[in-house]
Amino acid sequence: MLPAPRRRDVAIAPYGGNELPARVGARAVHDELIEQSHQRCAALGLSRIEHPDHSPMLRSDLSIARERNQRLSTHAAPVMEMLFEQIVNTESMIVLTDATGTILYSVGDHDFLARADKVALAPGANWAEHSKGTNAIGTALFEERETLVHGGEHFMHANSFLTCSAAPIFDPRGNMLGVLDVTGDQHSYHRHTMGLVRMSARMIENHWLSDDYANRLRLHFHSRVEFIGTLLEGIVVVGADGRILGANRSALDQLSSGAMQLRAHTLTSLFGTTIAAVYDHFHTPLPMPMRLAGPGGQQFHVDARLSPAARPTFFGGSRSELHAGGTQTAAAPTRGAAKAALPGAVGDAAVEVPAPNGLNVLLTGDAQIAAAVGKVRRTLNHDIPLLLLGETGTGKELFARAVHQESQRARQPFVAVKLSALPLSQIDIELFGCLDNADGARRKGTTGRIVQANGGTLFLDEIGALPADVQLRLLGVLQDRCVTPLGGQHPIAVDLAIVCASRRDLRHMIQAQTFREDLYYRLNGLVLRLPALRERSDLRLLTQRILQHESPHAPPEISPSVMDMFRRYAWPGNVRQLANVLRTAALMCADERLVTEAHLSDDFLEDVGRVPPALCATRPPSGTQALSQAPEAPASEPEPAVTVPLSTSGAVADATLEAVEGRLIQDVMAQVDGNISAAAKRLGISRNTVYRKLRRLASTIDINPNPRTLR
Repeated sequence: MLPAPRRRDVAIAPYGGNELPARVGARAVHDELIEQSHQRCAALGLSRIEHPDHSPMLRSDLSIARERNQRLSTHAAPVMEMLFEQIVNTESMIVLTDATGTILYSVGDHDFLARADKVALAPGANWAEHSKGTNAIGTALFEERETLVHGGEHFMHANSFLTCSAAPIFDPRGNMLGVLDVTGDQHSYHRHTMGLVRMSARMIENHWLSDDYANRLRLHFHSRVEFIGTLLEGIVVVGADGRILGANRSALDQLSSGAMQLRAHTLTSLFGTTIAAVYDHFHTPLPMPMRLAGPGGQQFHVDARLSPAARPTFFGGSRSELHAGGTQTAAAPTRGAAKAALPGAVGDAAVEVPAPNGLNVLLTGDAQIAAAVGKVRRTLNHDIPLLLLGETGTGKELFARAVHQESQRARQPFVAVKLSALPLSQIDIELFGCLDNADGARRKGTTGRIVQANGGTLFLDEIGALPADVQLRLLGVLQDRCVTPLGGQHPIAVDLAIVCASRRDLRHMIQAQTFREDLYYRLNGLVLRLPALRERSDLRLLTQRILQHESPHAPPEISPSVMDMFRRYAWPGNVRQLANVLRTAALMCADERLVTEAHLSDDFLEDVGRVPPALCATRPPSGTQALSQAPEAPASEPEPAVTVPLSTSGAVADATLEAVEGRLIQDVMAQVDGNISAAAKRLGISRNTVYRKLRRLASTIDINPNPRTLR
């Protein structure tokens, strides 16, 4: 939830400045903020005279932090570039941090950057209060408000040559995303700097809101018509049913409302109109802004931005849904796109047939997928947890999203967490949240993903990556239906649906005592094993849908030779790999109508050439038994197809897959003199996979699987 407008946010003149406070009492508020921060720093045991720790995080850790905040960086980059044009040659720099105070990127005057490096004001350094004492970044994180720290107001004397103006950045739900800061030499302070930082942070928040709701009706309003289209305009997002989905901070200010209260409104209760009336008004030629009254009687000028619906994908849904947290930004639509964007719009033009939604988008003619969908529909809305198993790239998250869209929780949040991508030390906070400065970064911490999913669906990908202590806490949440954030005292009740996914064999992990058996049986209400692409019978329709998604106006066709190649290939990356191959092919094809081998990437053609037909798994016949006969998910990573030189393909035409694998492993092991690492590299699989295949084939192939005899 976006924070309620803070009436104490004021423009403060620094100590030693000649400007008067922006309003009476501003100086006292500022002094109190700095004094309270100094008291916190003293309580943490920080010293004002000792040199602080200037060692930045490892480069690999910085890369992970940047990857986790890629969407924030993408939205902030153009804003930072424009801001830098305003402060260039002023002995200043611009800093972007994540929600923990770690600097992700910085840009500034060369000479000042060199001075800033001496106090570790550089990417990879953490500037939370517990690390660097009172400073604009860390104090803004703690106070969750715009903050100016000037000269000697810094807790550590080493930083007293700086003047810093920072503004926090929030997402539409009020979660802290990071901080935007302008830091310069204290003698170069300018009273307009904070205003520039504030407006830049609002611009990033507006970009984030537009990205989150790229395919929704957005109303831009202000009491003065000339302010529409500026950073002072309010923006509210309206759902297909007329409910208010979100708003920017300017909207909250103008409507004197909090985000939660605003989301309780509908378009009718907020502005006294309907979606149909908005459509009718803006469908006319050269429409003027509407004159509407707010709930308190305020008069507003309102303009509508009607984004065209996102192109359907091969699984249905929009690009923004498939890439939650992605960086795509919708372009401003034309008025002519209004009819397609507004739900229930009726006009003289032909009505486009809506794309299938929910579980229907998964039905592409494969019997195994149809059987899985049928099972889900029989258990839907009965509070039965769903566990999805299958190789990487088989579409487990897309399946989970489809289940959510089909359920009664479809209008509530769908929160996806890829556990294997999180550092082990962050999984606990990411899931359960953090309160009361428990992470040392800010007062109210962060809202955990479980609470964010309240009322909706929580998707936990790679559930096998959970550490043992987090498994126990998650089990408690599932049993008690409440969660206690780190540092909190009172549990928060939650009501959500749980969908988990794994490419690992969880039962094998239970035997190895790395996964809790009680948690497993709490999660596996309904277990579905999604088939690999090589086991499916709907390859042609999948390729058609992907090409339709990539080239919606004139999708090319697949040539018979390429389709035959696709059918023979094992697709170790499954549907994700197929989508990447066809995305490249669609770009290479340009205006041509037929995708041929010339449009496929060289590395893919090399992969196909290394795998003879006998090694490519044949697709199962249609039938409902196919799903239950699908192979067990691998214990660790999915095994890619074994590769052999082209010269051996004729010799294996009549052999079984197991015999060919055994013969190939035997030949390769002999060539590398029993070196497991060399064999794994030559075969294109992992060392663990080589060991596993050796043990499996030991009874039929004359190979000693004892690891002590191998290198």
